[in-house]
Amino acid sequence: MAPSHIHVPTNCRTVTEILSRVGDKWSIQVVVQLGDGPKRFNELRRIVDGISQRMLTLTLRGLERDGLVHRTVYPTIPPRVEYRLTEMGCSLLKIVRALGEWVICNRDMILEARRRFDAAEGAVQSPPAYRSDTA
Repeated sequence: MAPSHIHVPTNCRTVTEILSRVGDKWSIQVVVQLGDGPKRFNELRRIVDGISQRMLTLTLRGLERDGLVHRTVYPTIPPRVEYRLTEMGCSLLKIVRALGEWVICNRDMILEARRRFDAAEGAVQSPPAYRSDTA
């Protein structure tokens, strides 16, 4: 497979930086949840299993900074804050969903490949570790 573009180191750094933001565990889960419509902070915290309040705050701020999530503060007492995907966030959601579908379609083959790999690795025994207390 031939590369479709010329390798430019600055592009690689940019791609790596942005993929690390949108590809982390929490960002993907938040984007998927916001794909169902706007959510309030505590609602997101309840439905994103295992995320702490601090991590959700950092994740939402990062997604907002990158233009993927829009934060709306309503002038009520107490203030009501909602988060929703931006147009760019919706385009990311399409890619995340496609990747999820790819995983589901290929899951059995991946598990089988892992099983074969692990079985082959188990057949190759590494030499025993050197122990200084036996000398």
